[in-house]
Amino acid sequence: MSGRDLFCQPRRFGRGAALTLVFASVLVAGAATGSLPGPERKSPAGAARSAAPGPRHEDVAAAAADAMAAGTSPVEAAERAVSRSGDRWGAIYSEGEYEEFEEALDGRYTGVGLWAGRRGDGVEVTKVRPGSPAAEAGIRAGDRLRSVDGETTDDRPVSEVVAALRGDAEEAAAGTSVVVGLQRGERTWELTLRRARLSTDPVTVREAGDGVTVIRIASFTKGSGKAVRAALRRASAAGVVLDLRGNPGGLVTEAVTAASAFLDGGLVATYDVDGDQRALHAEPGGDTGRPLVALVDGGTMSAAELLTGALQDRGRAVVVGSRTFGKGSVQMPSRLPDGSVAELTVGHYRTPSGRSVDGRGIAPDLEADQQVLRRAETVLSGLGDS
Repeated sequence: MSGRDLFCQPRRFGRGAALTLVFASVLVAGAATGSLPGPERKSPAGAARSAAPGPRHEDVAAAAADAMAAGTSPVEAAERAVSRSGDRWGAIYSEGEYEEFEEALDGRYTGVGLWAGRRGDGVEVTKVRPGSPAAEAGIRAGDRLRSVDGETTDDRPVSEVVAALRGDAEEAAAGTSVVVGLQRGERTWELTLRRARLSTDPVTVREAGDGVTVIRIASFTKGSGKAVRAALRRASAAGVVLDLRGNPGGLVTEAVTAASAFLDGGLVATYDVDGDQRALHAEPGGDTGRPLVALVDGGTMSAAELLTGALQDRGRAVVVGSRTFGKGSVQMPSRLPDGSVAELTVGHYRTPSGRSVDGRGIAPDLEADQQVLRRAETVLSGLGDS
């Protein structure tokens, strides 16, 4: 599963086809897992609702309770209430789906261990996790993924393809199987893969040469912020590239910890809670001496945009790439009477300079669609000489 696609799964309101991204949230993860301290763990709907219209949690809970009393599906009733509200990022999770979501935030998931991306008119395997079911079956990067369980991948969003590989939360336990159709050159074949419990590597580090260390953050799962700080301490290079391309977000506390690696304290972002503005601050003592370039693209979302905005507004990094996705809304989860979970939009966050990200994204300082890393290295060499 790729950094972008690992945590992307279709959410269907009223069993329709309105897609949202499971992992692309700002504060929902903190509220759900207790990673935000004190009063910031709760985000009741208040003045922020005027900027992000949607149903109240109690209204959705009432719809679910009425459905239970009538002997109909509470999940479907809640989904209809959210769908009618126009809340783009609102979602209803069954109990099993939400457990899977929380496992993903812990860096664990059930799957076959491959990354996928769209190439031309098809879906291609971009990476295979060593030791995973996909690796043991001989699948390689560059293989074309033609079908999943008999359904073609042509013209399907990659997020749907990856969701099919993982399966529905209630049915996709470790040991369950999925049939994939593959093509390598002129050869086509089918394989049956058995899903397994896997862990993610959200932070990877490599030396690019010429005094440059590349730190890639694939997602903000638990421990990723600490891993960034550790990688930066070990790096001997004179310049750093922080690769946030395809990062769908995750735990906002991890993004703030990552920001603390590069900032000497100060503001990271603000957000509204019940009409009151709250602030997220970096811890003091970060590495502020080495030149830093942040790489972004249209798959840079949510908490990754929060980090990008902080580094850009604070003058700490030159941002290179293409405009980010524009997911700057705040969700709050609540448990419904049947054990399912409603995740509803209650507000938006802003960068240190007060910029709103939602629906706009963050524009890079330097546009680059090709040879992005080389452009970043050129920028770093200039910053090092200044």
